[in-house]
Amino acid sequence: MRLVVLRESDARERRVAITPAGVAELIKAGHIVVVESGAGDRSGFIDDSYSSAGATVTDHDDALGDDGIVIAIDGHVAGLAERHTVVGLIDPLWRSRDTAELAATGATVISLDLIPRSTRAQTMDVLSSMATVAGNEAVLLAARWLPKMFPLMMTAAGTVPPARVLVLGAGVAGLQAIATAKRLGAVVEAYDVRPAAAEQIRSVGAKVVELDIETDQAEDAGGYATEQAADTTSRQQGLLAAHVARADVVITTAAIPGAASPLLVTTAMVEAMAPGSVIVDMAAEHGGNCELTQLDETVVHGGVSIFGPSDLASGASATASQMFTNNVISLLDHLVDDDGDTLGLDGDDEIATAILVARAGVVVHTRVLENLR
Repeated sequence: MRLVVLRESDARERRVAITPAGVAELIKAGHIVVVESGAGDRSGFIDDSYSSAGATVTDHDDALGDDGIVIAIDGHVAGLAERHTVVGLIDPLWRSRDTAELAATGATVISLDLIPRSTRAQTMDVLSSMATVAGNEAVLLAARWLPKMFPLMMTAAGTVPPARVLVLGAGVAGLQAIATAKRLGAVVEAYDVRPAAAEQIRSVGAKVVELDIETDQAEDAGGYATEQAADTTSRQQGLLAAHVARADVVITTAAIPGAASPLLVTTAMVEAMAPGSVIVDMAAEHGGNCELTQLDETVVHGGVSIFGPSDLASGASATASQMFTNNVISLLDHLVDDDGDTLGLDGDDEIATAILVARAGVVVHTRVLENLR
């Protein structure tokens, strides 16, 4: 198959969808790989490294061509046509209208956001891979801005107490944030609405915040948190307020697929925090977990700095790119037919069914169609 790797259009995006090592593996499997010049520059993968791996390096138009499988971080690629297939992060449940416009190009659309959470699909789970990187980067961002050191230190000038970190949401990103904060020496506590997450929180060394609220229906079949009733959310905020007020750093990661991020930290809760404290809202792209969050902006309110970054995974772009590459190669290995030159998107395969969003100009994914009605 002809595989295409383009330079990402977002100026903040430093990742590349396929690394030179990935190119070598794909070519060994019999594919042709065409890379846009400069695609990997922002991750330290120069054109010569792609050429050495066997890729054809050319300009944007020649790379895109009239056909091929376009592999991208942001799957909303311009210039696609009927003979293209795009494989990338589409976010179709949130960006349903944009996805419909992408489908109208006639290209086949495969969304990596929709990889099922199953043992069989674990090696293809791009969201978990990127959340691992982002969770680490969120804590490093907070550590850079907090006017305190993270670890406990006994010095001749006195004892330096450890920073207190609160992580809200203990999915992949939250657990990685806990682990990073612990490695940096902070005292960490964490909360997740899903009761099953408590043991995972303890396993990475944090204290579990336990709230007296009913959460039996807090998790769907895929392991994701579900939207809570308004009275439950309000009670949750009230019980979390004291924990937020004591924290030097709050990392929020709570997200619901296809829905607005739950509001966990209100303006009043921010105002109870000490000046100099830091909030990193990892759910900013879908509205944020903090009431004051602005996407890709830093808001300072009462001396508290609130970050809403959308590019955390780009902070360790080489690592993130390699993880993304490995996930995509695993997916291609699973989807490629025995003849080696087509993707098997028909039949009853649960992974193919889950990720196929559009084909021949038509949105075919049930949940995306529901959002478009």
